[in-house]
Amino acid sequence: MIYRAIGIMSGSSLDGLDIAFTELTETGGKWSYQILVADCLAYETEWKEKLANATSLSAADYLLLHTAYGHYIGQAINKFIDNNNLHHRVNLVASHGHTTFHLPGQKMTAQIGDGAAIAAETCLPVVSDLRSMDVALGGQGAPIVPIGEKLLLAEYDYFLNIGGIANISINADGKHVAFDICAANRVLNMLAAKKGLLYDDAGKIAASGKLNEQLLEQLNQLDYYRQPAPKSLANSFGTDTVYQLIEDASLTVEDALRTYTQHIAAQVKAAIGDEAGRRDKKLLLTGGGAFNTFLKDRISDLLKEKSIAVVVPDEQLVKYKEALIMALIGVLRWREEINVLASVTGASQNSIGGALWMSKA
Repeated sequence: MIYRAIGIMSGSSLDGLDIAFTELTETGGKWSYQILVADCLAYETEWKEKLANATSLSAADYLLLHTAYGHYIGQAINKFIDNNNLHHRVNLVASHGHTTFHLPGQKMTAQIGDGAAIAAETCLPVVSDLRSMDVALGGQGAPIVPIGEKLLLAEYDYFLNIGGIANISINADGKHVAFDICAANRVLNMLAAKKGLLYDDAGKIAASGKLNEQLLEQLNQLDYYRQPAPKSLANSFGTDTVYQLIEDASLTVEDALRTYTQHIAAQVKAAIGDEAGRRDKKLLLTGGGAFNTFLKDRISDLLKEKSIAVVVPDEQLVKYKEALIMALIGVLRWREEINVLASVTGASQNSIGGALWMSKA
């Protein structure tokens, strides 16, 4: 069976809206994929500020933003379809939305971007609200991409995605375990902004700085790192807790970037722990952090002793892996098949997550 679906992802780094038009093929229980067309629509300053400040709104204004952002996503999809001549080729849209509140301990998570509004704009079937079912079942609601890694990328042992938050998925003995590691690009980008930059290109500024051992130790002692998996992070961990620690250290931007880059690499190594074993293994590195050469090299250096090779795939998969997997999650929801793994999230059972919106009968 062949499905042509659009996957939509907005990450915590607020760099833009990732859109991927995919072809997903299932034959005898085996899945394969192609990313046919993909793009990242950068947020204008207005939308970036709206999303960043969503959690401070009143209930009414928050719901109005939820609706407006859904229409914005729908209009972006229509423009993407027009620009790439995809009319009458798209079977389904799966939209992750933009995470605002994430309190799985209280069985609540929220991603804005109204699925009904997207369906109304596109006149296509839309799957949204992908995490809530898992959270209702006692899970973390994150990460949800391991189902795609299991079905589409089974040749790798580890999957590290470095976006606003770094998360890892470990494929050990046929069982997937995954969790958020630490805040990543969201913090690095906040530091780069002090120099009027959107990000530290290839980690060049970080490479010019000096490691501050005292701050590194403080960061490594944060309580979250001692919690067992499954576990997940809200954006506020990076913007409030981590960034404030860095600010209190009063370092130069160069030294702060150098130290935090080392912190990310150290936490990646700690997340893998002693699981690696003896044989050579492969780690697939994706997300915006894969383009940060300095960070990638720091991670590679620390993982060599565990005989883990860091593999950066083609640019399309680096950028759009999560959007690809959102499309798969939507297709699985359409097929009424499991699309969130309890072994990853800690839920009481595997689940079929997502709300389905149909604007036409």
